[in-house]
Amino acid sequence: MSTRAAQSRIVGVLVAGQVLQGLGQGATLAMGAVIANEIAGESLSGAAATASTLGAAVASIPLARLAQRLGRRPALALGALLGAVGSVLTVLATGLQFFPLLLVGFALLGVGTAVGLQARFAATDIAEPERRGRDLSLVVWSTTIGAVAGPNLIGPGVVIQDALGLPPLTGSFVIALVAQIGATLLYLVALRPDPLSLAAGRPVELSPADDGVVRGRGALIFAVSAIAASHAVMVAIMSMTPVHLTTHGATLVIVGFTISLHVAGMFALSPLFGWLSDRWGRLTVILGGQALLAGAVVLIGVGAEDHTAVVVALVLLGLGWSASTVSGSALVSDLVTGEARLRVQGRTDTIMSLAGALGGGLAGPVLALVGYSGLAWIAGVLVVVVAGWAAAVSRGRALQR
Repeated sequence: MSTRAAQSRIVGVLVAGQVLQGLGQGATLAMGAVIANEIAGESLSGAAATASTLGAAVASIPLARLAQRLGRRPALALGALLGAVGSVLTVLATGLQFFPLLLVGFALLGVGTAVGLQARFAATDIAEPERRGRDLSLVVWSTTIGAVAGPNLIGPGVVIQDALGLPPLTGSFVIALVAQIGATLLYLVALRPDPLSLAAGRPVELSPADDGVVRGRGALIFAVSAIAASHAVMVAIMSMTPVHLTTHGATLVIVGFTISLHVAGMFALSPLFGWLSDRWGRLTVILGGQALLAGAVVLIGVGAEDHTAVVVALVLLGLGWSASTVSGSALVSDLVTGEARLRVQGRTDTIMSLAGALGGGLAGPVLALVGYSGLAWIAGVLVVVVAGWAAAVSRGRALQR
């Protein structure tokens, strides 16, 4: 099998796996706050989402180390299997009304998110440099299918839970369980050849220090920081949008429509941003992503009371996140090779998840203190920092794709 044919097969398997992973996550994520509220009350309703985010952060580095030792196939399969265990524990915790076990279940469900993050990097293991952004973005895009379809499976989940005699609100987790087991088997059976095994047989260019970093640590720190900051801005604003809209008279239909458009912005155009980053360069697309995030900040800052402005801002927020994350991740893959690559990728995912958890955790108190517009302006400080940093890196280094 030629390298290009092998890469096409690898990307196809990763895309299929992400559809299953996204389906499982989409089917359950919407129920986390509802179940937590039923068990522990409104004050702890956000704990399930926090546990899921922290689970992804904690799992990222161990999964990367496992991939470095044994390959992508067992690492991705194990992560998906742990997500399946999380579904089982969540059903059990709901039946027992035991909140600590519920948090453990959602932390394991968060490992599925870590699998998705690692899968995007797996698409770059043997990708040609001029196609690296495109291949990575295709894996990111495939999350759209599950993210859109998953929340619509709550109704079928009710039918399943009633048929199986399970506790209320848990039918979606049966769907997630089947999807995660399907992803586990897919990775084990179909992810052949293992992309890291192929990558190990290809010549790589190492830095003089022979540590695998080939293009400069400063640029690498920027790339990771841009991904983390963009994620923090997106999570902080997105997580408080339903609260803001409902307290200002919006119906749940409008809230759902707004978040759906936001999710579409996050994933649907990622192949375009991947192609643009291959063609125009990573820094250019990162700067474009920051411009989109800035547009969202300004719209909310001056038009928070206008529902239409908020909807448009949330679309821009998703697009800005997509451009920055796709191009930033491709830049990380450009800058690191050899054994250091997986270590850096794992740390990137951990930092990204922690930044999201921090952004979401601080958003509530900030919203209470300065309102929705104030939250947007404060988040905009990060956008300005990343944009200025990108401009400085662009001037100081002639980075190539």
